[in-house]
Amino acid sequence: MRGHDWINTCLPDELIVEIFRRLDSKSTRDSCSLVCHRWLSIDRLTRSSLKIGSTGNPDFFLRHLSHHFSNVTSLHVDERLSISPPPPSYFGKRRSRGNSKVSSEENNGGGGDAESLCLSDDGLNVIADGFPKLEKLSLIWCSNVTSGGLISLASKCTSLKSLDLQGCYVGDQGLAAVGQCCKQLEDLNLRFCEGLTDKGLIELALGVAKSLKSLGVAVCAKITDSSMEAVGSHCGSLEILSLDSEFIHNQGVLAVARGCPHLKVLKLQCINVTDDALKAVGANCLRLESLALYSFQKFTDKGLCAIGKGSKKLRNLTLSDCYFLSDKGLEAIANGCKELTHLEVNGCHNIGTLGLQSVGKSCRHLTELALLYCQRIGDAGLLQIGLGCKFLRTLHLVDCSSIGDEAMCGIATGCRNLKKLHIRRCYEVGNKGIIAVGNHCKLLTDLSIRFCDRVGDEALVAIAEGCSLHYLNVSGCHQIGDDGVIAIARGSPQLCYLDVSVLQNLGDTGMIELGEHCPLLKEIVLSHCREITDVGVAHLVTRCTMLESCHMVYCSSITSAGVATVVSGCPNIKKVLVEKWKVSQRTKRRAGSIISYLCVDL
Repeated sequence: MRGHDWINTCLPDELIVEIFRRLDSKSTRDSCSLVCHRWLSIDRLTRSSLKIGSTGNPDFFLRHLSHHFSNVTSLHVDERLSISPPPPSYFGKRRSRGNSKVSSEENNGGGGDAESLCLSDDGLNVIADGFPKLEKLSLIWCSNVTSGGLISLASKCTSLKSLDLQGCYVGDQGLAAVGQCCKQLEDLNLRFCEGLTDKGLIELALGVAKSLKSLGVAVCAKITDSSMEAVGSHCGSLEILSLDSEFIHNQGVLAVARGCPHLKVLKLQCINVTDDALKAVGANCLRLESLALYSFQKFTDKGLCAIGKGSKKLRNLTLSDCYFLSDKGLEAIANGCKELTHLEVNGCHNIGTLGLQSVGKSCRHLTELALLYCQRIGDAGLLQIGLGCKFLRTLHLVDCSSIGDEAMCGIATGCRNLKKLHIRRCYEVGNKGIIAVGNHCKLLTDLSIRFCDRVGDEALVAIAEGCSLHYLNVSGCHQIGDDGVIAIARGSPQLCYLDVSVLQNLGDTGMIELGEHCPLLKEIVLSHCREITDVGVAHLVTRCTMLESCHMVYCSSITSAGVATVVSGCPNIKKVLVEKWKVSQRTKRRAGSIISYLCVDL
């Protein structure tokens, strides 16, 4: 029968719940929840996670949310986000009797002073009372919450398993209460918690000794080796540790290494830690899978040799600004950790070609390689990667001045599973290397070759013939013009992102072809393209109806009419970056919220 509600008549709540669970995105589910009152009620009862900002009186907003989403298990509050609460009609009719304070707050848009715009201890009390099933809580940069609110929260949310207090100025008493009450806590992040001392973390370690699996500490000046000793002594189940502190020395890391044999992930940015600590990690943490070392100034190849000798299960290694490491240390890792899949070397100026050759010979399962600011690594290193690492899928090269076309040809012929290639300021890489990639790497979907002056249209034509790209960035490649972009447009109909900024030879012809052949394009960067005019932009937006972001700063041939065309012609546009003087008053009235300005006055 026409107009009959067959779905609500025939389907029980359980089936609708199952349908909601299979929806592919949050926005789709939000839309479905507004179809009718029944679907809204079902969505509220089954919604398990919420994410809000800290503007518009979050305490008051959370009180409303707790009345409607009682089964939430994950809550994320981020004071850096600016998320306006929905209108009062979303929550139903406002009460006017017996709650004049609430009505006043609503009428004032959530409070009149600055503190009301931030989550406070009252908000934590609301969370504690309103979300009794809470298991995961993130309070990011909520600077107004104190130990008092955290104590109340811990006493009521005893099922809490994950707590993120990044940037919260809570004290020792609050953290101790978490340790006493939340016996199932597994994940704790204390980054930038400047109010904490050893006393609080030690008491927490005693309280959650059996459950704690992940701990992050950064820029907490009063947390020292004593805290790490407590963690090592009591938290034997710890699997993930991230430390960023100049106040932690060997003593603390040694204690963790000896007391936490299940450690799988270790991230250290501790300038006072030396080889002795890494030797202990290698000797005791035999299950270590991921190691990241940042800005180490007091350890050498001896530490890496110990890791290579003991941590045979290591799969992920990041070395950043470790100035005293050399090829010898990387060779020890390659020979000892043959299951390595991810390697990043960033600014380690004494690691060169020989070290990378060792990786290529021994680490056959390598899938991701990033070399940043590695001036001493030459073509021979990457040639060996091409010969030995057949499963490589991702390659990042940044400011590697000794790597050129020969290396890229070796990667192309040997690593045919390559899906992502990002190259920036590698001036010896030219057409020959990129043409080889196009000829052999048929699975490539993500290509970025920024500021590679020797790459031109010929290379993009080969890429277009061999690969169907989803992401392309050729910013600053001055030899690329219309021919290369036209080839990409015709060969990559799935293209979603394109950055052609600073291409002086690219004009309207390329834009017309993109509009004709790339209907899925969502983001485009046209800044500093002097030859593109209003005509090219008009052709682009006519067909690319899914476009969400367009950057066109310093495009001297695009006028206010072109800006208006983008705003009016793209129904899904969310951001337009342009000079302020190119935006007419009519365009401002029509779409002021989506326009961003690089410079206020030019």
